[in-house]
Amino acid sequence: MNDRGDDSSQTGIWPVTDRSATPGPADVSVRPIMKRRATARGAARHTESSHLHQGKEHVMARDSLAIISRDHAYYVIAEDYSYKSEAYYTILARELAGDDIRPSSRAVLDAFVVPVCLERAKQAGIPVVGWGISQAYVPLPAILYGLNYFATASDYFVVQDNTQAKEVIRHITNKGKYPFCYQKLEDTTTITTCTAVFGQTTGSCAAIAGYAEELYKIFSIPLVNMVFVRTGDEYALSSLTPTRYTRLSEGERAFLSAYRDHQEFL
Repeated sequence: MNDRGDDSSQTGIWPVTDRSATPGPADVSVRPIMKRRATARGAARHTESSHLHQGKEHVMARDSLAIISRDHAYYVIAEDYSYKSEAYYTILARELAGDDIRPSSRAVLDAFVVPVCLERAKQAGIPVVGWGISQAYVPLPAILYGLNYFATASDYFVVQDNTQAKEVIRHITNKGKYPFCYQKLEDTTTITTCTAVFGQTTGSCAAIAGYAEELYKIFSIPLVNMVFVRTGDEYALSSLTPTRYTRLSEGERAFLSAYRDHQEFL
């Protein structure tokens, strides 16, 4: 819905979960992630029992979590680091135990709340998409992100007209109960999603390799999707989102395997 009277003759709405309906290139591939709930005590118990599984083949199964030790610090590798996920409580338990654990609980909270993520990235000199928070108004066309407790940055929508914007806003705000984040797009904009493994990218994502490294310095998240908006030859960060092991390319899997030596399996 556009309270300021901005209208568009174009129609369409593209949930990112539908690859064929996005305005960006074919590598835009994000899926909603099933959250695994845990407790800090339970996460710590899993960590302690991980030594029983060290003899198993080093395969990252869906929803699995691993801890590796490098340079006197511990790193948590997971698909989902969001609040109240198993990875989040594992990180919290390690912090309470006094370990140097990465990412930190603060980093994962900041990384997956779109406005906070973008402000931290902007402060580090990374170009970001202009954004705003609203409960009704949205410029068109735009990317919309929910900001409610259950929202995930993986579930974003690109809207082109008032009718579709109104429908999406009703959904992501739970009928007006919560605000949302919008990002204005240009007509020539495309959306690109790349995966970073310990701040490294492969293949067609080389154009944003430097940004991946800088984002890793900020958040230290071993495995993350980066959503960028491209206008001409320029890229701007839209969000960071969880990823899936099954979505990794062969090169990304090889990168991850190289970092998983001497790991603890959970």
